[in-house]
Amino acid sequence: MRSLDIAATGMRAQQTNVDVISHNLANITTTGYKRQRAEFQDLIYQNLERVGTNSSDTGTIVPVGVQIGLGVKTGAVTRDHVQGTMKQTENALDVAIQGRGYLIVETPNGEDTYTRDGTLKLSPDGEIVTKEGYTVRPSITVPDDAISVSINASGEVEVTIDGQVDPVNLGQLEMATFINDAGLEALGNNYYKETPASGNPIEGLPGEEGFGTLLQGYIENANVDPVNEITSLIVAQRSYEMNSKVITASDEMLQALNQSA
Repeated sequence: MRSLDIAATGMRAQQTNVDVISHNLANITTTGYKRQRAEFQDLIYQNLERVGTNSSDTGTIVPVGVQIGLGVKTGAVTRDHVQGTMKQTENALDVAIQGRGYLIVETPNGEDTYTRDGTLKLSPDGEIVTKEGYTVRPSITVPDDAISVSINASGEVEVTIDGQVDPVNLGQLEMATFINDAGLEALGNNYYKETPASGNPIEGLPGEEGFGTLLQGYIENANVDPVNEITSLIVAQRSYEMNSKVITASDEMLQALNQSA
């Protein structure tokens, strides 16, 4: 019976849906996290009577035909790059990106990765790094005698040195954008890397055309809406249950056939 296999594909699809929703809810407090959404496609069809074929010798055409669908499959899991809300931390090294773009992070093996997580730190040498100690491009080192650090909307890092009146400009943070943000590959730890689907990174400075600005003392919250996620979870759960009932009904039909044989 086709219904057994069809309902099984429906249950697998909804299990994937629940997996995606649970991942979103698990990351509801992850800095800069972008929610994911499962997308589904119908499977191939069996043509018991193909539409448009001749139904008689006089050339009459079958107007509808008979097609039986074979279920559903996961087509994609898309990442939604909508801006998250801002949370004030009052930490001088925390920066939130307002608008498009990613901070450029150099990994220990020399590769560039990209992040929206602006919870920056200082290394033992005073270099501005991520929580993992990776260098944020360009490499900027805060001197030991600095008494305050300022990062403006354009990414310029300035420090006030003890005994000096004028602030010292240490450099300017860089950013990157992509034609297709959804094509980036998530690496975990809030990092992404480019892929052929994302296109090559377009590098620039905060505040330039096509790039967002930085907001010191803030971080970007995850863009997960718990109400929408719980609603989607209920729909997925009910869909799973209905497909399960189809399997139960098909089993009862088979049992009736066996008893009558």
